Amino acid sequence: MSQTDPHIHVEQKVMQAGAGFRNVIASSLGRAPDAPSVVTTGCGLQVPYAMTSHRPESVTCLPCREHAHREHLRFAEQVERLSRMPGAPVAGDQAVKAAQWARDRAKRFSG
Repeated sequence: MSQTDPHIHVEQKVMQAGAGFRNVIASSLGRAPDAPSVVTTGCGLQVPYAMTSHRPESVTCLPCREHAHREHLRFAEQVERLSRMPGAPVAGDQAVKAAQWARDRAKRFSG
């Protein structure tokens, strides 16, 4: 962990980061997981959790921005693929909205 790194990063598991994901876990299990003190980032560094953000406008590490861009596009493709399977847990309209959200988010990380 670098004490002199001034950049804001994204967590390596960018789709599982942030309050939204923790809220889903809390509503499912009835208990909220603690935020870690140190996380591995999209660029491979280990940094304090406080030096990460899930907001594209706040991330200043270019490799992390590229990582988040790729992960959001991968998520969009996965949602679309899963929605076409018989008995899919996500309906067509929901899948379209989720994929569009992920693509919009990916675009914000690339800009």
